[in-house]
Amino acid sequence: MNAAETPLARRRARSHLHHLAASLAAAGLLAACAGTPTQQAPGTAEGVPAQWQAPLPHQGQATDLSRWWQQFDDPTLAQLVDAAEKVSPTLATARARVEAARATRTAAGAALAPTLNGTASVVRGRQDFVTPIGTTASAGLQAAWELDLFGAGRAGRDAAQARLEGAQAGWHDARVSVAAETALSYVGLRACEALLEQTQADATSRAETARLTQLTTKAGFQAPATEALARASAAQASAQLTAQRAQCDVNVKALVALTAIDEPALRSQLAARKAQLPQPAEIGVAAVPGEVLNQRPDLAAASRDLIAASADVSQARAQRLPRISLNGNITAGRFEGSGIATNGNLWAIGPLSVSLPIFDGGTRAANVQAARARYDEASSVYRGKLRNAVREVEEALVQLQSTASRNEDARVAAEGFRASYRATESRFRGGLASLFELEDARRSAVQAESQLIDLRRERVAAWIALYRALGGGWTAGDLTTAASTDTRATQAQ
Repeated sequence: MNAAETPLARRRARSHLHHLAASLAAAGLLAACAGTPTQQAPGTAEGVPAQWQAPLPHQGQATDLSRWWQQFDDPTLAQLVDAAEKVSPTLATARARVEAARATRTAAGAALAPTLNGTASVVRGRQDFVTPIGTTASAGLQAAWELDLFGAGRAGRDAAQARLEGAQAGWHDARVSVAAETALSYVGLRACEALLEQTQADATSRAETARLTQLTTKAGFQAPATEALARASAAQASAQLTAQRAQCDVNVKALVALTAIDEPALRSQLAARKAQLPQPAEIGVAAVPGEVLNQRPDLAAASRDLIAASADVSQARAQRLPRISLNGNITAGRFEGSGIATNGNLWAIGPLSVSLPIFDGGTRAANVQAARARYDEASSVYRGKLRNAVREVEEALVQLQSTASRNEDARVAAEGFRASYRATESRFRGGLASLFELEDARRSAVQAESQLIDLRRERVAAWIALYRALGGGWTAGDLTTAASTDTRATQAQ
């Protein structure tokens, strides 16, 4: 309704305000009764074994995994991990998703509050048949509020909040993945360098054997076939050396791409500990699987997706129910024309409108079904990730146990074949062993040394896999801290 600024208008306005207050109180009570309870993050009890089936590390200590890279005996590794995290496109994408989810959460929360817009206009002319030509100027405020009677807005806000927390957990998961990928590339490079040194020594030895065999063959002490075998062995070792050197160069290129460090600077940084595999601090693993899995950011993200999908179902259901909205405005105006000047205020409360869905061709019902399908999908994805998380921890523990058990045997085998090769080489130089015996002993020694280096690389990789499977130092408190930070930032704005 509209009225000029008169005593009668003021009395009517007060009456309408009383009616409006009563209507809002009733609507608030209904909304409180109709609201859905806040969803909680699903637990990890379902599908989680009571205890680990793989053996736990015997000497592992509970360490701060967020700073685990600083606990290696190799500071270069920690520096490369930090560099990779700063330039990773994966982390940049995850960070952008967090910002987008935060903006969506803010918009969803704002939809629950009234909106207020300012208006201003100037009109020159004749407004009707009676009023003379003049200028009308006005400025005012327009308010609108859709009452969230059945909880559709609150469900949308809850879904947006859950997706924000999921995006934040996804950022932590990306950080862990980038760190693990960089560390595995670094460990692969160090193992490659160790194999390169061994291949270099083997190629030098075979070249020397071929040289000596050529001299003895020319002197008539060796058959031409023996010389041919020695040359073939030396050529084979040279080819293996070239391939190994190329593989190490490829590993360096991978680290350049991961860290964005110039290759000359990176090679200079890597030169200090060439061919030395880094040794990590051992990690303690909680005996209760549920405690471990609650530290996985990917599971936290999947659980928030499930919560958001549940809120989407509630929102789709609420959108099938009536919608109530309230509007109002107040405008100050002035008219000047033909020597007449008039000032006044116009205001209106209402309409209080109700929109009741009657027929939409099944659109809203289909939206509910689609939301339920997305919830079922999110539930299936969450359970699958839960099982996969258990598998990753178990596999990492099995690999650690396996590498520990094989280490002593591999060391003894390498030492034995190395001693056998040295003895056979002495006998060969003394004419008491054939070149075939020497090559067989050499092959066994090289293979045993390679297996020992690869076993060391495999063990460090198993520790890195365990670090990743345990969540990389993430805790549920990180989401709480992020939420508190967001709240303070919003209040500051």
